[in-house]
Amino acid sequence: MTMNRQLLMLPGPTPLPARVMQAMAAPLMNHRSQDWSELYWEIEKGAKWAHQTQHDILMVAGAGTYGMEAAIANTLSPGDKVLALSMGYFGTRFGTIAERYGMEVDRLTYAQGQVINLADVAAKLEADTARQIKAVLVTHNETSTGTLNDLKGIADLVHAHGALILVDGISSVLTAPCPTDDWHIDILISASQKSYMAPPGLAFVSVSPKAWEAYAQSKLPRYALDFEILKDFANRGHNPWTPSMPVYYALKESMQMLQAEGYVQVIARHEHMMRAVRAGAQALGFRPLVQDEANASRCVTTLYPPEGMDAEAIRMHLLNTYNVMIAGGQGDLMGKIVRIGHLGYQSMAEIYGTLSCLEKTVQELGHVITPGAAVAAALAL
Repeated sequence: MTMNRQLLMLPGPTPLPARVMQAMAAPLMNHRSQDWSELYWEIEKGAKWAHQTQHDILMVAGAGTYGMEAAIANTLSPGDKVLALSMGYFGTRFGTIAERYGMEVDRLTYAQGQVINLADVAAKLEADTARQIKAVLVTHNETSTGTLNDLKGIADLVHAHGALILVDGISSVLTAPCPTDDWHIDILISASQKSYMAPPGLAFVSVSPKAWEAYAQSKLPRYALDFEILKDFANRGHNPWTPSMPVYYALKESMQMLQAEGYVQVIARHEHMMRAVRAGAQALGFRPLVQDEANASRCVTTLYPPEGMDAEAIRMHLLNTYNVMIAGGQGDLMGKIVRIGHLGYQSMAEIYGTLSCLEKTVQELGHVITPGAAVAAALAL
């Protein structure tokens, strides 16, 4: 069967609304003009809404990883002790970036599908009586394992200790609550290609007053990622370097859509899609990697295939037969799980369609199921 439209069910990049794609066709403009400044400030205001912050938002050209690197390069110094919390691919990456910059990294690592244990974090911080730990690195939502951490609990512990908390919120901003100011988060990073319903190419970094104090003490070299340069230009509504204008055009439209929907409603939509995917997939014999729904990612569901079935065979049949693109596992989970994304420009219509195609896929690959079981389970919520 040949189809023109692919159903993109990944944890990023995500599908784009028609009005967003149309906006990107607009002519380029002078990036030092007043028109550009007004657009810049509109995007900045939208990012502050998404981060739930009144503090500075800086825009870093590049993928979310550039934001992670900027967070470290602007707040720490060589030899600083850092506590890196990891339960997957991206949490590990955050710690690795710190090591590359000469940090002394102490890692708390958890098995795939587990969340960060608050008691372990508390013990590490309480043992640091000399207050040598300068920062704690945490990935709020780990897309490689489909796990959502208790960010508020972690942030409370770090705030009491006095260290900085640097948060990779690339896939959690607008999919799960993470109010920057209320939870005393010093740096929160998000990226355009996730819940913002825009193309890749821009990272948002919110910077607290405490993080700016750390910037003043930081001794790491930097230039293109330098917060002070970014902030100086941001005050004028400009980028230090020539920006990817179509991404900004896209964000103007997508942020208007998201704000019209409402912050609480966007969060609720993602939670409902997560619950529907889990219910529908389990009705077909899939087993969630994350057993406790409270700890499950709101933007991607990670699933072991039914007994005796091959994860990659399922994924490729779904793509080749029904033109539905889901993700495979990463790292040690490669070939073992499938990952169904449900964030950004997604609704229950796409969820029901994906579950129906997933049901047909496993049936055609020889798995015995009750016809209609997946969508019925999702509808029963």
